[in-house]
Amino acid sequence: MNRPFTVCLMHPMDPRGRKLGGIETHVRLILAHHPEDFRIIFVGVDEIGDLALGQLQTIDYAGRQIDFLPVARIGSDAINLAGTSLLRSTTFRFASGALRHLPALRRALAGTGATADLQRFEFALIAGLLGLKTVQMVHGEGRKDQKMDSLIRKLWFLHRLNETVALTRASAIFCVNGTIIKRLKVILPKAAKKAVVMSVSVETDRFAAAAFADTDGPYRLVFAGRLDEFKDPPLMFKVVAALHKRLKGALEFHYAGTTDPARYPEFDAIAGFTTRHGFLDASALAALYRSCHAGILTSFFEGMPCYLLELLAVGRPFAAIRLPQYDPLIVAGVSGALVERNAAEAVTVDALCDAFVSLRHAMQSGTLAPDAIHALIEPYSVIAQMGRLFERHRSLQRPATRGTRFVTDQDPQPG
Repeated sequence: MNRPFTVCLMHPMDPRGRKLGGIETHVRLILAHHPEDFRIIFVGVDEIGDLALGQLQTIDYAGRQIDFLPVARIGSDAINLAGTSLLRSTTFRFASGALRHLPALRRALAGTGATADLQRFEFALIAGLLGLKTVQMVHGEGRKDQKMDSLIRKLWFLHRLNETVALTRASAIFCVNGTIIKRLKVILPKAAKKAVVMSVSVETDRFAAAAFADTDGPYRLVFAGRLDEFKDPPLMFKVVAALHKRLKGALEFHYAGTTDPARYPEFDAIAGFTTRHGFLDASALAALYRSCHAGILTSFFEGMPCYLLELLAVGRPFAAIRLPQYDPLIVAGVSGALVERNAAEAVTVDALCDAFVSLRHAMQSGTLAPDAIHALIEPYSVIAQMGRLFERHRSLQRPATRGTRFVTDQDPQPG
């Protein structure tokens, strides 16, 4: 097969493993849907413990062949945990492993003309040492004063340094929402000139619209992903508990993810009617979504949640705390309801409960249409967005266009 282009994709996960998160979903979509004229060299970690570190091997992923070079060994028991110290964090262990195996990386990339695709700022230095131009994806917009589980909050100065280095040396920058670009225009105006909006993607064939099931039975709410602090799980659980009471027990809550929700005391009130599904692959997740009625989001901040796009693609509405990037997707009367966060938490809980009750009535009356909900996420389809991403890599690898700025339309998001 003629594959004239090569992308070096770096991320601390095992393509065969169970690391969970929106970034990981994005990486898996790159691996599964990269164009036929691209070779993928994936620099990651060995979660299973069966591969030799620093050795390039070809593996099958979703029916595609990719070259995999693991540089650290991080088991399934630790891969989804936030680091408690810098030296024990997954990011540090991956980065130090990549530096240790830098000669092997150079050999794997020799003569390829590859560009690097990065999801984290911390790995820009590695790409620089390899002499690679980079396409940097910016997934988050958190601030130092906001709640988060990761070490970023504790080591904010280091995060900002990594961000500055990564975005300054990047040849192209994709941001998952327009708010991030607004921030870059203030703190790094030169980098902002290289940035465009492109969110994470959704497989619109796998996550296809499906009719609502059993709208007269128990109301089934779902949440998928990590229960990090910035998601505000305590508020989420309080809303679910209050709605369960309002519906006189006719409610089920389904959680797909690897976080132990019992780490939050508020979970005790809903544990009895919660089903914990653990890690689910994309097909199992789509099946779970089809069996549920609505989703909930209570985050203080977000990039663009894959869970949001996937559930909407199945045709299920949301009730959520409003964030600007949700506005084109969660539309009143079409795909759900947005509620402003109130300083009085009880007011916010009541408003979200009211929204869920209204959505239930709309489902029962037939005024919510799964096909109309699905239509909102078509611009975010993996086919459309992967085309944009890889065309940027092509433009950087073609000799005639190297060093020129490639301009593309932005996604239909505010910003």
